[in-house]
Amino acid sequence: MREKANLAVTLCNDKEEIMAQATFLDYPNWNVAKQDDWVSVFRELDSDIPCTPLNTLFMHLFVAVDEYSVGCCKEILRTVYKAVPELHFIFLIVPSYMSLGSTLITVFDQVGNIPCLTYEEDFAVHICHRHSHYPQLHVRKARVEDHDDLMPIFMRYDTILKETYGEYFLAELIEAQDEENHAVVCEVEGTAVGFMSVCSRVNMQLLHECFDLGPFHGLCFPHPDDVLESPQDLSVRRSQDAELRSSSQGSQKIVEELQEPVSPDTMENIQGNIAREAASEEALTAVQSGNVSEPEDIEKLSDISTGYAQYHHVSSRSLASLVLPEEPVHFRPIYRGASAAFCIQLFCIDEKYEARSLDFMNFVFSLFSDKNFCVISLPHLTPEFFLIQNFVKMVPFNTCTLEQDLYVFHRAGLLKSINIRFATLLDTPGVENLVSTLMLNKSILEDLDRYNKARKDPDGTLLQAFVAEVAEQIVGIAVIRNEMDIEYIRSHYNIEDFIYFSHHQREEHGHMHHFALNPIFRHYTKFFLKEILRLGFKSCLYYRVYPKSREGKIAVFQFQNPYAHSLTSALHYLVPVRPRRQIVYPLEKLGINAPSKAVSKDPMSYALNHTNRKLTLEPKITVNAKIIVVGASSVGISFLETLVFCSHMKFNNLTLISTHGLPGKKLLDTEQRKFLASDHCFNDKDYALMSLCSWVNVVVGRMTGIDRAAKHVVLSTDEIVPYDHLILCTGQQYQVPCPTEADISQHLTNREVPNSSQRRYTGKVPCNHFTLNEEEDCFKALIWIRNNSITTEGNIIVYGNTIDTYTTVETLLNLGVSGSRIHLVQPPPASTITCINNYSVESAVADALGAAGVTMYRDAILAQWNDGLHPDPIYSASFTTPTKPFRLQCSMFFSFCEKNVDYETFKALNDACLVYDSRLVIDTNFHTNDIAIRAAGSLTKFSNRYYSNEWTHSNFSSKEIGFQLAAAMLHLFDPTLEPVTEPPANLDRLIPMYKGAKIQGGILPGSYHYLHIAKPAIPTPLEVQMAQPNYGLELVTGSAKNGTYFRIHINKYKMVETITCLSREPFPASNYIRLFGQHEQLLNNLCARYDENLITDLYSYFTEPWCLALFHDRFIDLRKELRQILASKEEEDLPSIEQLAHQIEDEEINPTEKPRQYLKRVFEESIYKTLVERSTLDYLHYNRYHLPMYAWPGIV
Repeated sequence: MREKANLAVTLCNDKEEIMAQATFLDYPNWNVAKQDDWVSVFRELDSDIPCTPLNTLFMHLFVAVDEYSVGCCKEILRTVYKAVPELHFIFLIVPSYMSLGSTLITVFDQVGNIPCLTYEEDFAVHICHRHSHYPQLHVRKARVEDHDDLMPIFMRYDTILKETYGEYFLAELIEAQDEENHAVVCEVEGTAVGFMSVCSRVNMQLLHECFDLGPFHGLCFPHPDDVLESPQDLSVRRSQDAELRSSSQGSQKIVEELQEPVSPDTMENIQGNIAREAASEEALTAVQSGNVSEPEDIEKLSDISTGYAQYHHVSSRSLASLVLPEEPVHFRPIYRGASAAFCIQLFCIDEKYEARSLDFMNFVFSLFSDKNFCVISLPHLTPEFFLIQNFVKMVPFNTCTLEQDLYVFHRAGLLKSINIRFATLLDTPGVENLVSTLMLNKSILEDLDRYNKARKDPDGTLLQAFVAEVAEQIVGIAVIRNEMDIEYIRSHYNIEDFIYFSHHQREEHGHMHHFALNPIFRHYTKFFLKEILRLGFKSCLYYRVYPKSREGKIAVFQFQNPYAHSLTSALHYLVPVRPRRQIVYPLEKLGINAPSKAVSKDPMSYALNHTNRKLTLEPKITVNAKIIVVGASSVGISFLETLVFCSHMKFNNLTLISTHGLPGKKLLDTEQRKFLASDHCFNDKDYALMSLCSWVNVVVGRMTGIDRAAKHVVLSTDEIVPYDHLILCTGQQYQVPCPTEADISQHLTNREVPNSSQRRYTGKVPCNHFTLNEEEDCFKALIWIRNNSITTEGNIIVYGNTIDTYTTVETLLNLGVSGSRIHLVQPPPASTITCINNYSVESAVADALGAAGVTMYRDAILAQWNDGLHPDPIYSASFTTPTKPFRLQCSMFFSFCEKNVDYETFKALNDACLVYDSRLVIDTNFHTNDIAIRAAGSLTKFSNRYYSNEWTHSNFSSKEIGFQLAAAMLHLFDPTLEPVTEPPANLDRLIPMYKGAKIQGGILPGSYHYLHIAKPAIPTPLEVQMAQPNYGLELVTGSAKNGTYFRIHINKYKMVETITCLSREPFPASNYIRLFGQHEQLLNNLCARYDENLITDLYSYFTEPWCLALFHDRFIDLRKELRQILASKEEEDLPSIEQLAHQIEDEEINPTEKPRQYLKRVFEESIYKTLVERSTLDYLHYNRYHLPMYAWPGIV
């Protein structure tokens, strides 16, 4: 029941002991009415109770400790009414012969009996009203005598007003009321508990300059002289702008339609609807005011406004993922009509009554009968309070200098007569009008037509269409179908973070195709979703976001994708679902024991978003702080990923500044080989599965400055991006090498030329010189190769001694470049440690280079380009060596010299007075010397006070560094986390040691697939490591030259510490990564089998069915569970297995047999063996869709 409940409330005491629990759903129990049609039944029961799906819930369960049951029941009901402000009635239905008992009878009143639908029995219906527990507030004009009641509330939050305007500023404000300025209060039992000051004077010119108000017609009344479109021909408008703005244009049209009839009769009609609703609800409350209504505190409107804003925001700032060749023209509409808005100047309310903040709105709108909008501006770091959760957060222009956010609320948002129902054929004209300017309006209308005609998709899948209706006008449309790929979704996404999958029937999973809602009513989005679930008999909804194509210009969605759905305005009310790491199965070897095709298929990748019944009433923590990430490195992406997938939080202002936008554009998707090696943190599929562009604003540009005082980043285009928290993750890049300018005609050697490694190249970069740092750089090089016939003529010089030089050479060979025209020139090494650090692998690669005809030069230093003449383009390159110099003809030059911090980045950091000592200096919490600026990755080094200069973030996994950075930041925003405790004084100088594997891989010359996995460590030659007495064991099968090399290093603790693979055949690298850190006995007694010569090929060994569970993403959970069993005391008269091990170690007990044998015997003779076996079998059974190759009792 709790799994499918809309709301479940548990009450605990201060010892975290459960005292009571109640469960609420949006339809009645006991089968007294259909789930999708209960309103008419209860209206017939008592016509004086205007219950609707919006204002009604049903209590399905209540349990409590007897001694405290009455108090617990009242506290739970008060909490429910406070958590769901639009709620008015809670019904409880029990068999007529059953008494409610002494607890529930105190809060529920019987209103009648209704029969059961399935058998002859009557049920008693009881009701609980809001006014008995958390009533609406009475709102009236403020009086001077309210001053004494209100001042303590003001002083509790802020003393600035009193210090600025004097002790009686509030009394003066109340006395100064006139036609343009009003002050109102809400009161409880004659005492003022809240205050609001409103004014009809709004600086519309400033708002038009700073905010994109297009969706609300500029907050003005329509005027014949309004300029809403650019004077230029609309067909010239960029297609991507049209697509991105389509949603907002459609919304704007709807708003204009509601605004356009500004005649007195129409305005009176809207006000009449609100007044009638207020009157009907007033009769049901104990509040004696004649001007109080129930314009409830509706779900978080500002969340969706961020999503809505993001798409329009990207367009207005041209923040596309691919930089455009010319600067787009930003047209801004001109509104000449009168202002339709008034503003809230001052607002305060007692925390106890904060959930009723929206009760003010009906009264203040009645004070300005000629206004349609209420606006409020707030500093963007202001925590989101109940009132603005119902407002739309507007999008600032990139030229906006205001340090405040603007929120807007429309008068029609007070209407509570919204009705969600199934669509009919008669709704088609209204839906056409609603979606007429949406980019995918044709698709929406086609699906609506299919629903009206057949209720099914062409493939026979059930189709359902819903409309939202207010005052007989269609204001929303949603189309869903049955989710037919639920097995694939369960196996590829962590939906079980949100639901217990086995509690949901297959037909209860729905796939949302389209969702559009008038922005005026966006605060009803969650209600719309809740009604879709109820009316459609669904418990879960899924929405897919597909990646854009390479040719696409859209940073958000690929509209031409055949799988694409309409741009849903509900996206930010859904939760993003993390993708699951998949096992790479040896399908041929498994045969009939392989997973089903529904699990193992490989469709087009997409990001998944989800909602369910439990989430429809769950609030989220909204964070409006401007978090700016500079650099799309693996660290930066991991940081953003961690924040985005915090399902209980909503980060509205995440921005990435990157030279090429977000990675993952699949620019090289047709090329099997990449120019650059991989760190296996993220690949193109990972980016598609995350869809960060749905949640993160992207600024294409380079950081050239940081103004710490003004807290903004300066870009190369002279634009500024303000920040509250700045995250620097730019990493290091290959730089253009600086020639020594040595004249090789004088036969100089390396010893005789000046050291130019610390010099920066300042000249013009030659057009045929390439430094490859990102996928875009590789793509440009590939285009150059193809456009200049490099594959058939001209020499290519690859300069450097990193692993990227080898992967680039292999890519060139694969593209068809003859090996004889490739020259691999390696400068003198900076240390004795090579990039591969394995002689067997290096020898095989060197032989492959020789066999391909590639010429290698060692210890060569770049002397000149074009013999010292103009270097653009490069025709020749000269080098010095320890013996004699040489000169090479050159058509293309790749530089992979040592990576360093980009000069522009260094200058920006240095000019900002951030401490820089060969790298940006940070502490163990990622802080620079500026508390608002954090940094991570290879850009950084630890402060000298830690005395650990040999350890930097470069020694660790970039993905783990990004995760830890996000974890440190979350403590600033997430109140659910335990507060951070300061380390003891003697430990505050220790640097953190992360445990994730450091990985590198790629395809090396000879078509060798290479993978190296190792623990974080200070680089040391392999021979030196192996010479250590506690090195451990080395297990090697195959030969590097034959392409069958597999090496595993087992440390002294019998754990897998290093894995090196070199194979001519592709292998499942993601599987092998999971072997890191495992005990060798867990690998089927790997060492013993190897010593007995039972393992001749480790590649084959790790494709055997027994080991597939080790590669499963939830195997780590099984390990933790088994560890917990062994550490827990399961039998009173016996210590736990862990305690026994400690006692043996401490010599508290001295068994006669060997300790291992003793522990094994105790384990087998006690309950622990049964518990471990049961847990393991449960794991295999629960994950059988991934692991069908294992047998368990019942199938054998």
